[in-house]
Order: sequence, then structure tokens, then C-alpha cells
Amino acid sequence: MAQRLDPWHDGGGERLWLSLLVAAMEEAARPEIRAKPCESAILQACRAHLMRPVIGYGCTFPANRH
Repeated sequence: MAQRLDPWHDGGGERLWLSLLVAAMEEAARPEIRAKPCESAILQACRAHLMRPVIGYGCTFPANRH
């Protein structure tokens, strides 16, 4: 059975994900793109997605030692 690898945890996945996010944000910030109207269904779907709770991906941060 083939195992699906999570690109987020493959070492370079974090940089790839961040690069794609920055590229998408730069594209969305272009004046000709911003001038186009957006369908209300898309905005509603985005709002619903952003309202979902964050699910942990097993990342842990070391406790602060004082």
C-alpha cells in the first residue's frame, strides 16, 4: 500500500508552502485583480474556513526556561 507523504513535514514543505502563500498574496494585491468583483459565495466560503478552529499538526515548541 502506498503511503501518502505530507509535503508540510518533508523538510522543504514549510518553505514551499510559504512561497506559494506569498505568491498568491502578491497576485491578489495586483490592482487589476483587486478591481474585479468577488462572488458572495466565495467570500462566504472563505469566512467559514477562517472561522474553523486551528488543528495542531504535531508541532511542539520548547518551554521557556527561566
